[in-house]
Amino acid sequence: MDTERNLPRRTVAILSRGDALARRDATSKNGRFVDLFEALAAVGIEGRPAIYDEGFAEEVREQLLAVDGVLVWVNPIQDGRNRVALDALLRDVAAQGVWVSAHPDVILKMGTKEVLHRTRSMGWGSDTALYRTAAEMRAELPTRLAEGPRVIKRNRGNGGQGIWKVEKVPASLKIRVLDATKEASEELTLDGFLGRCAEYFENGSVIDQPFQPRLSEGVVRCYMAGDRCAGFGRHKVKALVDLPAARSEAGPRLYTSNADPRFQRLRRLMEDEWTPELTSLLEIARDDLPAIWDADFMLGPVQADGRDSYVLGEINVSSVHPYPREAPTEIAKRVADRLQLNFQAC
Repeated sequence: MDTERNLPRRTVAILSRGDALARRDATSKNGRFVDLFEALAAVGIEGRPAIYDEGFAEEVREQLLAVDGVLVWVNPIQDGRNRVALDALLRDVAAQGVWVSAHPDVILKMGTKEVLHRTRSMGWGSDTALYRTAAEMRAELPTRLAEGPRVIKRNRGNGGQGIWKVEKVPASLKIRVLDATKEASEELTLDGFLGRCAEYFENGSVIDQPFQPRLSEGVVRCYMAGDRCAGFGRHKVKALVDLPAARSEAGPRLYTSNADPRFQRLRRLMEDEWTPELTSLLEIARDDLPAIWDADFMLGPVQADGRDSYVLGEINVSSVHPYPREAPTEIAKRVADRLQLNFQAC
């Protein structure tokens, strides 16, 4: 008997932020996820839009309890709002048997900047420090700055919020800081800079990494669907780049498939080494990896054999979009496999 042909049709909600009007008008034929709805339909899964806002959270909760799974696209910080209420809602529906990707507990393990410290011993790691308090940062940062520029990152954020390049000013007690969201640096006292960072410690930690001199050459983003590569993006960035000439070369991210020959070594590292090591270190089951996530890599020192090394800058989990045009197919495969696993466990 053809078991798959007798399976009930699976349903998945695609959740994103919006107001009541957006919720009323949302369909699988409009909005930014049309390609994903189509990819899900191609593997026999019905996708349903789920627009979320705290003002009608209970309505969304009831919608999610009526589907088999939910894919979530909500930034950790957006328009002054965070995910505290949403994460509580997602934990609730997950506890009642709905598959949630990415689950808030998985995001806390791999989608915050603290992952850079927890995985610093891996092949993508660097001399990364973690500060739990402003006092720790004040005591330790000057010693690290004596060795060269550093990059300070708040534990949770997006769009460059809470990321700074910091370096000593020669023959001065001041430091030079460059906000990743701005173009011009400024000089501050260490205490003045710590004042800027004070709010980062209110509900999290601060990460300190060495600045990568090759940043102006570009950043490579590896998109992952579960534990398999779903494509790449490459772009030259302005953030934290000082030289005007290098900043002028910055441009949009250019997307490419997982078959791009330029990135096959990185693909092998991600699929065969780094993702298995990541899940082991963070105690994440392979099947609980997000349906879509990405890792941003800066170019590190050139190795003895002439090949580039890669330094992890961050992992994005909460709201990965846009992505390569081939990614929806990979996401749909991942979703189908995960829902089939849930069906077999029932």
